[in-house]
Amino acid sequence: MQVTETLSAGLKREYKVVVNQAELDRELNAKLEDMSRRANIKGFRPGKVPVAHLRRVYGKSAMAEVVQDTIDAKSKALLEEKKLKPAYQPEVKLSDDETEVRAVMDGKGDLAFSVSMEVIPDFDVKDHSGLALVRHVVDVAEDQIAETLKRLAANAKSFEDKTGAAEKGDRVTISFVGTIDGTPFEGGTAEDAALELGSGQFIPGFEDQLIGAKAGEERVVKVTFPADYGAAALAGKAAEFATKVSKVEQATETAIDDAFATRMGFEDLAKLKEMVKERTAAEFAQMSAMKLKRDVLDALDKEYAFALPDRLVEAEFNGIWNALTAEMNRSNKSFADENTTEEDARKEYRAIAERRVRLGLVLGTMGEKENVQVTEQELQNALMGRMRQFPGQEKMVIDYYRKNPGAMMELRGPIFEQKVVDSIVAKAKVTDKTVSKEELQAMVQDEEDMASA
Repeated sequence: MQVTETLSAGLKREYKVVVNQAELDRELNAKLEDMSRRANIKGFRPGKVPVAHLRRVYGKSAMAEVVQDTIDAKSKALLEEKKLKPAYQPEVKLSDDETEVRAVMDGKGDLAFSVSMEVIPDFDVKDHSGLALVRHVVDVAEDQIAETLKRLAANAKSFEDKTGAAEKGDRVTISFVGTIDGTPFEGGTAEDAALELGSGQFIPGFEDQLIGAKAGEERVVKVTFPADYGAAALAGKAAEFATKVSKVEQATETAIDDAFATRMGFEDLAKLKEMVKERTAAEFAQMSAMKLKRDVLDALDKEYAFALPDRLVEAEFNGIWNALTAEMNRSNKSFADENTTEEDARKEYRAIAERRVRLGLVLGTMGEKENVQVTEQELQNALMGRMRQFPGQEKMVIDYYRKNPGAMMELRGPIFEQKVVDSIVAKAKVTDKTVSKEELQAMVQDEEDMASA
């Protein structure tokens, strides 16, 4: 193998690799001899098919495999020989000259190809053992437990028949036929649908027009579908619903006691409160960890500055930008609505893309230095979590990840990143600071707004 460096500029590298025809021929003969031992072709004894015959019949297809195997092997050897750490899968390109390529496939020419890439930048990992961090924590208060229990009771409330007019908070059973310009439309008809007035389940304005209705009463409800309604054919359209109320029910107060706890599947109210406290504490701990992670990343961002692989930045920016513009299209918003211009927005989101790539490289290098490993069990747990997001489609999800190694890498990334952050936190000087639930929620919301940008 002959290797010539044809480009070395910044992080960009390009090499021309030449493998002579004699080496290719040896590899082809070896492949054909292996085929000869295994081939079972009519007219020949098993394992006794002449190599010359195989060359005539399968020579070109075998040479195609030899060329691909050679490119893979020589590219890997190049990276090892030059001690290169590519930032992404190197780009391999054969000659554009069809005559040269044909000669190679016919076993009459040397194989020449180029390997180009950007390499991971060199930088020194700093000592972060003295990093000062604040962990924001929230103590679970009794009123928070009471608030959760009240919400559980509200969700578990029951209803009883009511003879009077429907009020906000009551449940009505209705049948209706919706029309636009006098014509019924798909999805606009229902029979015996239960609707809690004030729940916001239906189109804005629909529920309000049923307040005061009694069982057996008929009303025509007039509403306008929101401009951003999910069904484009209905968005912004005025509609009328011929509605009949067949039943009015009022909510009955649910006592928060041992009987309620039993209905919820617990031994008694004390056990239910214990569960609520544990889950609330876990929720607060998760928010605290999110804030702490962001603080770690902010600290690292201030410590490192180095050139970045253009392709990684471009890919990250494109992902952010495509998600942003798709969301703006869905919500029918413009850059002017966000008090900015497209040019300024591009600058802002490119800076975010650069930060993400830089921090990814820093965390990756730190994790490699610390020998951080993601276990198979951790990957399986992540996969199970992803499956739970698609109830009823678990097999489809698991088949997708089994067939796509890249998708499994996407599961691995966040686990690896969190473990590196945890290793930094373990060596840092962390001070706990008690804050209110509202303060922590505001901090986390700010982080989520920035992360989604």
